[in-house]
Amino acid sequence: MKYICLGYYDEKHWEALSESERNAWMDECFDYDDALREHGHFAGGEALQGVDNAVTLRWKNGKVAVTDGPFAETKEQLGGILILEADDLNHAIQLMSKHPGVRNGPFEIRPAADLTEMVQESEKRRSTGKK
Repeated sequence: MKYICLGYYDEKHWEALSESERNAWMDECFDYDDALREHGHFAGGEALQGVDNAVTLRWKNGKVAVTDGPFAETKEQLGGILILEADDLNHAIQLMSKHPGVRNGPFEIRPAADLTEMVQESEKRRSTGKK
C-alpha cells in the first residue's frame, strides 16, 4: 500500500546550520532513501523549494484568487514529499521513524486514497453526458 509522507522543517533552524552540518544531514537522508529504494519501499518523492516560491489558490467570490506564500503562517513549512510502499501504517511508521529527516522536523504519514472506482464512475458519466 502507498503512503504519502509529508516532511516539514523549520527554515530558521535549517539556515542556522553550517554548510557542513547541512551536507552531512542531507547525505544521511539520501543514504536512507537509497536503502528504502533497495528494499522496494521508495515509490517516489520530491523536495520542495522554499515558501518564498509558493503560491496558494483559493476559490473566493466565484473565482480563483492567487496569493503569494503558503496557505498558513507556521513555524514549520512543508519541505518535501516521499511516497512510501509499506505493508500497513505501522510498517510505514517503522520505516519513516528511521529516516534522518525526522530529526529536522515532523513527518505526516497518510495512506494514499485509491480513487480507481471513483475515476471509472466519473469516466462513465462523462462519456454518456450524465452528470
